[in-house]
Amino acid sequence: MRFKGTFFNILFLSLLAGCNSGPKDLSESAAMEIMKTDKDMCALAQKEGFNKALLLYADDSLVKPEEGRFPIMGKRALENLWGNDPGSKSLSWVPYRAEASASGELGYTLGNWKLTTSDTTYYGHYFTIWKKHEDGTWKWAVDGGNNTPSPE
Repeated sequence: MRFKGTFFNILFLSLLAGCNSGPKDLSESAAMEIMKTDKDMCALAQKEGFNKALLLYADDSLVKPEEGRFPIMGKRALENLWGNDPGSKSLSWVPYRAEASASGELGYTLGNWKLTTSDTTYYGHYFTIWKKHEDGTWKWAVDGGNNTPSPE
């Protein structure tokens, strides 16, 4: 468990160290693209299902931490885990912060999520680290989050 926390702390701090240390316009433009991509992924998840949306926007070398087990490593492993299950359409999220590196090739979003079931509503926070691909698309490389109490 200690390794998992240390790994993600180092990864996150490294990302933060590279943010906003160069041309403002490039990093700001990339941050806006990341924010839009995150919102587009949520819209697709509500229409087609969470699993389907995440796989469409996934980087091949993704890392997805999982509660109570080792992180999922790689898009193929995630595809094997989820199979053809499109996932829930009742999970939504809203990013409230996006930043990008000075190069405009790496960034992150932070946001709040909400899952509504027939009898309960769950809430939480999430983080997603994004990589820009050669074709200009953004793919998530690391995604995780936690549960929180109701915001009310």
